[in-house]
Amino acid sequence: MTGPLGITILGSTGTIGRNTLDVLDRYPDRYRVMALTAHRQVDEMYDQCVRYTPQLAVMRDEIAAEQLSSRLRAIGSSTTVRTGLEGLIVAASHESSQIVMAAIVGAAGLLPTLQAVRSGKRVLLANKEPLVMCGHIFIEEARKSGATLLPIDSEHNAIFQCMPSDYKTGTRAEGVRRILLTCSGGPFLNTIESELQGVTPEQACAHPNWNMGRKISVDSATLMNKGLELIEACWLFGVDPGEISVVVHPQSVIHSMVDYVDGSVLAQMGNPDMRTPIAHALAWPNRIDSGVVALDLLKVSRLDFQEPDYKRFPCLTLASQAMEKGGTAPAILNAANEVAVEAFLEGRLEFTGIPRVVQKVLEQVSVQIADDLRTVLESDKQARRVAEQIIHGQDTKVGIVH
Repeated sequence: MTGPLGITILGSTGTIGRNTLDVLDRYPDRYRVMALTAHRQVDEMYDQCVRYTPQLAVMRDEIAAEQLSSRLRAIGSSTTVRTGLEGLIVAASHESSQIVMAAIVGAAGLLPTLQAVRSGKRVLLANKEPLVMCGHIFIEEARKSGATLLPIDSEHNAIFQCMPSDYKTGTRAEGVRRILLTCSGGPFLNTIESELQGVTPEQACAHPNWNMGRKISVDSATLMNKGLELIEACWLFGVDPGEISVVVHPQSVIHSMVDYVDGSVLAQMGNPDMRTPIAHALAWPNRIDSGVVALDLLKVSRLDFQEPDYKRFPCLTLASQAMEKGGTAPAILNAANEVAVEAFLEGRLEFTGIPRVVQKVLEQVSVQIADDLRTVLESDKQARRVAEQIIHGQDTKVGIVH
């Protein structure tokens, strides 16, 4: 096609959304922002609408949508404002967008991202939850629609870059022995187990290498983020959990590796900056400047690796077990974790209570065959309900803050 490529950003006011716009700013003749979505960040969305003049802006929150619409009307903006899940679905399938950046955090991004896949878009997948919750359904929908899936998580993007040049996501590449999924270890890599109970949200959100949102930062601190990434990698690259090795790499310079049967290990390296995978996926199979500073290996000077401490960080084991169990177990795991993390951020749950809540929910909610979306969503709903009951209950063994 001629002219700029249209792009929709689902979650434009989040970290990934902002970084995507930063990359797009460098190529005004190559890309055109067609639709932007957010939850309730009216001021930031207003500024984005003024700057990028999208055809559509969606606020998940109805009151926020009314406020945004009023402010845009006052300046004569041509941007249409919609609200709710219906608005997100419209944005995800926007006819003028060839590319959809799926960056809504958590399960809230499932249905819009799935709609983008069903619409046959090039989907830049920064939201891991759709694959965690219903990977089989998601991959099958992509195959049927002809959608192109390109991972944005730095680890999965690195793995993708280390695959053969003709590789397509959702399949297993010939000759791959295992995937080495790197992990920074988060802010508590060297914290002794007895000190983890008193961790505050501020401490958990202070990641040593990456600038991320609060929910993902907490997941990184518990290593649940790595567990979710393990599940996502299984679906993206057609491997089993046993074929993925998590390797702690504190410098976050090697973003992941692929080990081949001939003894070759291919690694993708770079400074820890999300603009690198974003630019890679935007321009794929070509390359564009992302604005990221070139990696200085002499300055890095050393690369360290170690095995994760599964005892201090049980979320890794819980995620691997959920993927091995299959069915709706990963959706249950994700739902319980989202509720537990929210409770921790609100001061209602201790840091060490997060994996305990997740484990209890996995024990109490029965796993179903995940053949249809309705079953997955019902398991998600049930898991959230049980998690809230556990947190609001009297069981101090899970680390409830009274």
